[in-house]
Amino acid sequence: MDTRFCRSHADHYARHGSAYKPSYEAREINPYRAAALAWLEANQSDTYVTNAVDRVATLLRTAGPHVEAFRLRGLSPQERANAAWARLRKAGVDPRRVVAAWLAVEMIIRDDPQAERKAEFRQVQGAKLIHRMASGTHKRWGDGATATELHVYPRPRGRVLRHMGEALEKACELLVEHRASDLFKRSSN
Repeated sequence: MDTRFCRSHADHYARHGSAYKPSYEAREINPYRAAALAWLEANQSDTYVTNAVDRVATLLRTAGPHVEAFRLRGLSPQERANAAWARLRKAGVDPRRVVAAWLAVEMIIRDDPQAERKAEFRQVQGAKLIHRMASGTHKRWGDGATATELHVYPRPRGRVLRHMGEALEKACELLVEHRASDLFKRSSN
């Protein structure tokens, strides 16, 4: 039972990181992701860029074994977050795309005149972006018209997003701290 919010606002808070502000839609954040990825590629030799990409690669490497999405029930939020990182690793997601997602969240919040400025909202938004990159398990048994398919997608909500977002923020914190002004200056042009 939530002591701060009614049921609908508590559910909204679990899914979005804010009881009032919804998540950014793909059409809103995709230009920022493209700009961030282009900036990362143009500055790939920068020490802070290399550090952030290496730290994300370490998150992917140390996430533990891959766990199928339909086997997540009963795991703690931290274990589910590690399973999400492992799904990203198994899908071969480039760590630069993960860093670009975090930078896109930083940029869109900076440009939003009615932004939610709390760290938790930022963490959840970043985690939702990377959660979508390799979400789900897909299995197929049999051939032809009698084939059986299973498609399972874990829900991006709750403490799992907070754990993923916190890890992502720590991985990218030096890059944002030292190079954000350069990135923001170029993205606004």
